[in-house]
Amino acid sequence: MGEGRQYWLMKSEPDVFSIDDLARSPNHTTSWNGVRNYQARNFMRAMKLGDQVLFYHSNANPPSVVGIAEVVKIAYPDATQFDPQDPHFDPASKPEQPRWDVVDIRFVHKFETSLSLDVLRGQPRLKGMELLRRGSRLSVQPVRAAEWNQVVRLGRGRADG
Repeated sequence: MGEGRQYWLMKSEPDVFSIDDLARSPNHTTSWNGVRNYQARNFMRAMKLGDQVLFYHSNANPPSVVGIAEVVKIAYPDATQFDPQDPHFDPASKPEQPRWDVVDIRFVHKFETSLSLDVLRGQPRLKGMELLRRGSRLSVQPVRAAEWNQVVRLGRGRADG
């Protein structure tokens, strides 16, 4: 994605961890743990301080982009991979060679109105967005700058401005 700020989308089930949970977290910050997909992990490893994140509620009715977060700590080992009591435990991952990482994100803004997939699909400027591709299931995915700008405009109630 080149130098400078990058944009991402991160999915979370709202009954597990919602944007409101992020806003209530200490310092409005959390570590994004439990990612167990290599491509999603690699995207997190590519994140830089200040990168912007669309927060997406998956398994919601309807699934929607609900706000914005920001990367405040770059990738580091996910401690849950080493904890046998944690649902994200990975017995093949070793502390000297961890497989899985987390990044820390901070709450920035909750949209007044959630942006459902149907709303997003209705936007010609978002035709190529990874989230809207058939079969797209990654929990962490890149967002192009033009897509980011359009989604943020929609989230602020302005379709074209």
